[in-house]
Amino acid sequence: METQTSSKKKILLVIIISVLLLSLVFGAGVFIGFERRPAIERVKNVISKESVSPNTVDFSLFWETWSALQNRYVDKDKIDPQKEVYGAISGMVKSLGDPHTVFFPPAENKQFQQDLKGEFGGIGAELGIRKSVLTVIAPLKNSPAERAGIKSGDKIFKINGDSTENLTLEQAVQKIRGEKGTTVTLTMMRDSFDTPKDFTIVRDTIVVPIIDTKQKEDGIFYIHLLTFSESSPRAFRNAVKEFIDAGNKKLLLDLRGNPGGFLNAAVDVASWFLPAGEIVARERFADGSEDYYRSNGYGILEKIPVVVLLDQGSASASEILAGAIRDVRGIKLVGQKSFGKGSVQELVNLSGGASLKVTIAKWLTPSGKTIEGEGLEPDVKVEITPKDVDAGQDPQLDKALEILKSL
Repeated sequence: METQTSSKKKILLVIIISVLLLSLVFGAGVFIGFERRPAIERVKNVISKESVSPNTVDFSLFWETWSALQNRYVDKDKIDPQKEVYGAISGMVKSLGDPHTVFFPPAENKQFQQDLKGEFGGIGAELGIRKSVLTVIAPLKNSPAERAGIKSGDKIFKINGDSTENLTLEQAVQKIRGEKGTTVTLTMMRDSFDTPKDFTIVRDTIVVPIIDTKQKEDGIFYIHLLTFSESSPRAFRNAVKEFIDAGNKKLLLDLRGNPGGFLNAAVDVASWFLPAGEIVARERFADGSEDYYRSNGYGILEKIPVVVLLDQGSASASEILAGAIRDVRGIKLVGQKSFGKGSVQELVNLSGGASLKVTIAKWLTPSGKTIEGEGLEPDVKVEITPKDVDAGQDPQLDKALEILKSL
């Protein structure tokens, strides 16, 4: 099923710690209200109970446990029925094993909403959950995290001495962020480490950079796109003008460390590379139906030789863009396997001030490749070693330039 989706703004949710502004706009139909809930006649003074129970679910064990806690637990003053309800809901959501689907009790939901709109202190790093481990997607350029030596792929085992095991992404963010000028200590593991190491980082208010351009030799123009914000389409348009004005013939697009952002920004950027009507991304829902997002066909870069750089810090919208221009044009991807964040979340407002961030679809490349949990394998794999970093060398960039010169 193909539908027109250009009017809907969807965001590929990646939590950005320390960002100056994150304005998330969710698609229509987000506030869908409650689905049917089980009858709870055996519990007194419970609001919003219904008379019809699902036929396929037996809640007797739940109520047996509830009753046993109320009657037998030794510290009666620690029993909070409302917290027990929130805990039960959280457990139900966690049973799905999806780190992107999260229940927010009222207090956490209020904080989450503020995070999406406001300014707060942090370290300047994007995080994700990879194989159940809190992982750095990428440190932001010139951020406290980058200055402290944090790298894409670093695994965070502890925050200020507390284990990150069983933390949701949002809970981890809450622990890491804080007032500007204060410190947070992260215990990190890296492939090159024998044992975990502590990194103490001074929090700051971070302005997320958008784009960086450079003129390279042999008529090659370099564009490093750092995020897909609402301003990215305009910034990329200006970069294309630079490309044209300088009379360049080839383009190197660097998406390393780009954690994603707005889908419509990715579609807009892809429109410079792909003919009008070509599929940029496919959005597949639970019932198997799909929405298609297509190129606007700006035309300028359709025939230009291009190479794309990726690494494990390239996620969501970056993967959509890279996957699209490879599938449609056969453009080579150079570097490392991308992160693998390819799902769509919407925020459902629940009663009492709670909310549910729920995965409602998955992204596929035009050829049908699933991004979520898989990532994109580069056509030319090039690793960067600690020695390369210490020496100020970039073998991935060197290889991409070598390939471009041969085209």
